[in-house]
Amino acid sequence: MAQIPSKQEILNWIADHPGAAAKRDIAKAFDIKGAERIELKRILKEMEAEGSLERRRSTYRDADKLPPVTILTILPPDADGDQFAKPMEWEGKGAPPRVLFVPRKGDAPVAAGDRILAKLIEVGAEDHDYQARLIRPIGVVAHKVLGIFRKGAEGGRIVPIDKGSDKEWRVARDATLDAQDGELVEAEQAGPRARLGLPQARVIERLGDPSAPKAVSLIAIHQHGIPDDFPDEVIRLSDAMEPAGLGDREDLRDMPLVTIDPVDARDHDDACYAEADGDPKNPGGHIIWVAIADVAHFVTPQSAIDREARLRGNSSYFPDRVVPMLPDHLSGDLCSLHEGLNRPCIAVRMKVDAEGRKISHRFVRGLMKSVASLVYDEVQEAQDGNPNDRCAELLDDVIRPLYAAYGALKAARAKRQPLDLDLPERKIILTDDGKVASVNYRERYDAHRLIEEFMILANVAAAEELERLRRPLLYRVHEEPSPQKLDALREVAQASGFTLAKGQVLQTAHLNQLLAQAQNTDFDELINITTLRSMTQAYYHPGNFGHFGLALRSYAHFTSPIRRYSDLIVHRALISAHGWGKDGLSAQDVEMLEETAKHISDTERRSMAAERDTTDRYLAAFLADRVGAEFTGRVSGVTRFGLFIRLDETGADGLIPIRTLGREFYHFDADAQTLMGSESGTLIGLGQRVTVRLSEAVPVTGGLMLELLELEGRGMPGGGGATKKGGRGRPRKPGAGKARDTAIKRKVLRKRR
Repeated sequence: MAQIPSKQEILNWIADHPGAAAKRDIAKAFDIKGAERIELKRILKEMEAEGSLERRRSTYRDADKLPPVTILTILPPDADGDQFAKPMEWEGKGAPPRVLFVPRKGDAPVAAGDRILAKLIEVGAEDHDYQARLIRPIGVVAHKVLGIFRKGAEGGRIVPIDKGSDKEWRVARDATLDAQDGELVEAEQAGPRARLGLPQARVIERLGDPSAPKAVSLIAIHQHGIPDDFPDEVIRLSDAMEPAGLGDREDLRDMPLVTIDPVDARDHDDACYAEADGDPKNPGGHIIWVAIADVAHFVTPQSAIDREARLRGNSSYFPDRVVPMLPDHLSGDLCSLHEGLNRPCIAVRMKVDAEGRKISHRFVRGLMKSVASLVYDEVQEAQDGNPNDRCAELLDDVIRPLYAAYGALKAARAKRQPLDLDLPERKIILTDDGKVASVNYRERYDAHRLIEEFMILANVAAAEELERLRRPLLYRVHEEPSPQKLDALREVAQASGFTLAKGQVLQTAHLNQLLAQAQNTDFDELINITTLRSMTQAYYHPGNFGHFGLALRSYAHFTSPIRRYSDLIVHRALISAHGWGKDGLSAQDVEMLEETAKHISDTERRSMAAERDTTDRYLAAFLADRVGAEFTGRVSGVTRFGLFIRLDETGADGLIPIRTLGREFYHFDADAQTLMGSESGTLIGLGQRVTVRLSEAVPVTGGLMLELLELEGRGMPGGGGATKKGGRGRPRKPGAGKARDTAIKRKVLRKRR
């Protein structure tokens, strides 16, 4: 009599034989016959119910793995020129696996946006889980390009503005849309792709002078496909809306709620208030109120405004403009918690003890009136003993109690140990005509941290409330780093003279210990950046997989419904759960929850990419008249084609092409993230101090080209770049460069042995 395999043995066998995983194949593999097949069928059914297996027709597969043959969408090439693809369907936990597309000689040409049928090979590499081989193309999405039109006798050409593309497009005479030479245009592919020659395109929109004031963000908006015009029906419906009244809401207008935002804030969607808890059973405790704009009152499920908000997913913020999720009449007026005006809200009252632990919470749908719209700077000045006139009136009853409650939350945070990265945020200041006046780093005050802690606490309360009531919601999920990324971080830490413990369950406290070791050393920024890069991207999902970075079990976004669709979904779930009205979560909302989560996770990443590209272009414009100047910085990236350098002065990233490093050959070590000279043995790795010369700045692409002058205070050997005496880098500890070189060389030699 054959022994029935365990569930793990079945999973292991399916992983090794993905193409032959029908029930009869499993039975044959384990020599299961006759009546024993009934027990095997029961186990397989049980595994299906648990979610560890997925059945497709008569074949079983691991639910957290992709099938061996699947449909993929080709993504644009990354900075290294590698082409990844994403699965059209993914039903496993967390984000879909990373798939590297590996074309073979003779394959039909494919490009970003194409859909292909591919055979997958599981590899488990550091930066991808599968490699894909083309079976056949199954559909093509018209490729779009944003670029500068260059007029010619036969029509013209388009020079793309994307830093990752140097391929021009040919435009026929009858497809130019009368575009003028030097004009910014959007075009799409015309006709089939050819193996040889330039691809052909037709101009579909003329966008004007690329150097015109404030054209930089417009380029990013079009390039990334962010909707920036509201349909007429959406504007009409929005403009017809009026302020909400009290109705069945709880009246919170006597509570001195205040908003605290940046000085340039376009909307105000959160307000707060705190006071000492008078309950003798909670000595030293606090009552914290967080009130959030009730966007759900105005944006009802499946309305035209709702469909447009879901399409956008979130607002996108640029130095010169905002592309809002909601029309201005809502985002800037009716939903915004303006000082002295009645505004509908969903508020949460939270009781915390003296050590900042939340004891209880209670949600209400209310009507509030902010007593003041404050900014971070003035609130901090008031707390520090220098209040202006309006803060002086609020100091004792509002501002000081807020800081007292924050003190308790700060103590709780210290015990919880969320990831404590120190990465200053750049702020680009523009003149009235759209030119860059200055590039600074935003000041970080306790006032900022106070609001962050209040919002985190409210987000936790929202997730816990909906869990308690067993209602569907969208969680904000942040999974722990992969073992491969942790190994890469550990190598960088060791090469820098620090340690990251191995062989234990990773906690954020371990990463904080590493960050603390690097603090105030030459490697402070390097370790912070490398730790950030080791993290997975946060995303939205109806399943709760925890939030690793914040060290929280349950977390949802509740506090920004004006600018995030995820928060609007959470508000609707709270409305339905408490029976506050008919504008709660609809059946269609629930049915589409997973699809919505995937969509808004994608739109968030789209906005981040557009905002990053805009910053790069503004920085290139700011530095364009300083070509030839020298700057200090650090190596922030190492690739097979060169080095990325982050400049100290502006935080801009520039490229040193490998061909400019000298006459010797440089070996690239992807694991160690180093380049090593074949003759001199010069080793270049992450975090090293450099002095560079700016050789080129291209505002329209955001590209900066640099020339290496000094590495760790020493000129480059073999004629690389240029040499000069007396670099302008910050003072280094004696022998710091030599010690780092020695550490990295030891690691490289160990790897080669």
